Amino acid sequence: MIAKILPKPSRNFAGVNYNTNKIDRNKGELMRAANFGPLDALTNLRPQDYINYFQVFSARNKRIGNPQFHAVLSAKGQSYSKEELTKVAVDWLTKMGYGSQPYLIVFHKDTENNHVHIVSTRVGRDGKKISTAYEHVRSLNNLNTVLGYDQALKYRFSTKAQFQLVLESLGFIGRDYNDEKLVARIEKFVIDDSRADELKQLLNTMKEQPGFVANLKRDYNIELVFHSAHGKKPYGYTIIDHQTRQVFKGSEVLGLKYLHGEKPITYHAIGSTNFLAQEADYGSTQSEHVAPLHIGPVFIANDVDDQQVLGMKRRRQRKARTNTR
Repeated sequence: MIAKILPKPSRNFAGVNYNTNKIDRNKGELMRAANFGPLDALTNLRPQDYINYFQVFSARNKRIGNPQFHAVLSAKGQSYSKEELTKVAVDWLTKMGYGSQPYLIVFHKDTENNHVHIVSTRVGRDGKKISTAYEHVRSLNNLNTVLGYDQALKYRFSTKAQFQLVLESLGFIGRDYNDEKLVARIEKFVIDDSRADELKQLLNTMKEQPGFVANLKRDYNIELVFHSAHGKKPYGYTIIDHQTRQVFKGSEVLGLKYLHGEKPITYHAIGSTNFLAQEADYGSTQSEHVAPLHIGPVFIANDVDDQQVLGMKRRRQRKARTNTR
């Protein structure tokens, strides 16, 4: 994803008409209009209503002759949905100092790359100009922060899929980090054997406990992510060690068959969602105390061998995917 602040200034907020014209021609969609005061309670607003509000709001500082702020956040292809782009735009605006400003976010659907336009004013609520210092550099840095790359890069990982798992675990939706930089980082990876041994001992100690997966996350901030095809038993797992910010393939620590312990793990399908629970406790009177583990979908779009070579073929044959975790 890229962020671009358009350089053309405007005192009449021409960006409003540009974007509403897209909407009128069914080439755009208004995703969000925020912080417009009394206008927020009205419906069927005209473009001129927004323009008038922007102009009145911006009149707090008449020294700023062209107060319009107009930016674009663009994704490659359809890698981000319009809803995801809107969420990123809202968070990015906050980082840029525009979170409490009146703004419009319009999704454009007339190009190959999904993107949103943002229109706001550079005059703040206090009448001062919102900082433009190093604006283009800050726009890119703030985008990386919003997408989660800054946080995820603090972890040590050995595959692109593991990097994506960290992002998802931390609650971020970024999925298009610079491929060359990521590969260069992965090539330098060296497994932490000492920590792997510690984790092995911990798993062996806790694996017989009911709900041990949830206990690991709660007590040690260690997350187990199981990988499975839809409706099938997991074929592997990944360990995200948030305590030391490292990611391990499960096989590097303790093989999946040894993780089961004496109490076999049963995989129950509930609707379209897979859950994991200790068989000895599942369905008993104590079942409400067992925290099931959601086995969510694993995003591996950046793993070329999984996604492009094996993924689609195996889906057609209804086979489980291989993995590189």
